[in-house]
Amino acid sequence: MANIPQKVVHKYLRHNKKFPHVWCPGCSNGTTLGSIIRAIAELNYDRDGITMVSGIGCSSRMPVYVDFNTLHTLHGRALPFATGIKMTKPEQKVIVITGDGDATAIGGNHFIHACRRNIDMTAIVLNNNIYGMTGGQYSPTTPTGDRATTSPYGNIDPVFDICELAMAAGATFVARTTAFHAIETQSIIKDALEHKGFSVVEVVSSCPVIYGRLNKKGDGPEMMKYMRDNSVPLKATEKMTPEQLEGKIVRGIFKRVEKQEYCEAYAGLVAKFQNKEEAKK
Repeated sequence: MANIPQKVVHKYLRHNKKFPHVWCPGCSNGTTLGSIIRAIAELNYDRDGITMVSGIGCSSRMPVYVDFNTLHTLHGRALPFATGIKMTKPEQKVIVITGDGDATAIGGNHFIHACRRNIDMTAIVLNNNIYGMTGGQYSPTTPTGDRATTSPYGNIDPVFDICELAMAAGATFVARTTAFHAIETQSIIKDALEHKGFSVVEVVSSCPVIYGRLNKKGDGPEMMKYMRDNSVPLKATEKMTPEQLEGKIVRGIFKRVEKQEYCEAYAGLVAKFQNKEEAKK
């Protein structure tokens, strides 16, 4: 047994805790967790230098399984907790795991202001188009017309585009991929982690047990095939008509700009006034 090479994911998982996991059969959260771990392994980050924070929801169970500094917080409040950690320990690599409801509904105000401040964190938003763990309610990303337990006759709300929202609010790195494209997800998360500033990565995810069943989307493999067949790389959209793009999931990095990072700006402000106080002595 000692000669069997250790898989990358085994290095970062808490083997003696919380297994088997709570995710339903066909859920893509495990696939995305693998992509996150492999991105971190590729960057060779020290586990003690990483803090993973989450709120409440299916995806927010993810920190329970990884051997980092972890914090499982209140519904919609992962970003404020993460901001406090980053301000106190700016050397930490802070990763926020959140869902479409957790991030853009109850946590929507925090999401907007985290983007605006450009604090150096990575928010990975697993978008499965529904509140999975808390009862199957519709979320801000549930497609118009689709069903949820709180919209049994079809959702009449228009949807949020998470990436458009993040860019408009000021995030300096914004990207989207799908859980089917696991290698691409790994690459994009790696880029997001290396970016200095607030990074948002939307991962379109599958929820076959609640969302899929309510909307006759098929089982886990069928929902993954849908991601494969109905998504296009950002570069390919340049040659596509609006009609060809209708209903497609566009994947890629939409925004990557350099801008003053919040912790550095705060440290500069503190140093400025400390120097003034020293000058008065």
